[in-house]
Amino acid sequence: MNKEVNQETGFTYTYSAKQQKEIEEIKRKYNLMPPDTTEAKMAQLRRLDQSAERPGTIWALVLGIVGTLVFGTGMSLAMVWTNQFLLLGILVGVIGIVILALAYPVYKMLTKRQRERIAPQILALTEELLK
Repeated sequence: MNKEVNQETGFTYTYSAKQQKEIEEIKRKYNLMPPDTTEAKMAQLRRLDQSAERPGTIWALVLGIVGTLVFGTGMSLAMVWTNQFLLLGILVGVIGIVILALAYPVYKMLTKRQRERIAPQILALTEELLK
């Protein structure tokens, strides 16, 4: 926050960069100022960056939840039911562990593929913003 004093009139006022930015945002809402293209491009860049991880995250969560449920079913079969379900429970539990183990590699693979797909857009936007 800066304080300015006008020597001629003795008038004192306070200036805040944060407050100035807020005022400009409010003006833009009422179309009193032209939109700032730099901020729009920055927002687009952020959205593109976040969209690169979204499919991988969704699939990893689905695999994690399904794997956990399958693993829990196997544990239940092995521990609660009679001995005839012990081997079936162990087999189902191992399948659940395999599904859980696939979640992270699937996340990495999908994220990498998505980043390769949107890389030209990201690079073009960053070049525009750095000018």
